[in-house]
Amino acid sequence: MSNFSINVEHLEKSISKVEVNGYLDAHTFDEFESTLIDLFDEGQYKIIVDMRNVPYISSAGAGVFIWAHGQANNNGGDIVIMNPSPNVSEVLELLGLDQVFKIVPNLAAGLKVFM
Repeated sequence: MSNFSINVEHLEKSISKVEVNGYLDAHTFDEFESTLIDLFDEGQYKIIVDMRNVPYISSAGAGVFIWAHGQANNNGGDIVIMNPSPNVSEVLELLGLDQVFKIVPNLAAGLKVFM
């Protein structure tokens, strides 16, 4: 298991960026979920999740994205996935989540989703 960390940065126009580092799996999904709950509690529903440093995502990690997508959309926001690693992209495609989420290559493209 790799070291896992999450960094949150508040950007412009009520947009937050969540940088996830390490495996997003059964051992770490709850920390990711707690971070998103904290953002939702603050009224932050426009979230860009930076996945460039996530080499692996399990079904538990993907489940958090599905839950968060519903929460964000119900409150006028969205969850955008930024720069997923090749392995994560493959999992998202296999689960059909590439059809549900906006997947962008960089922060500028992520910000444009909310403009």
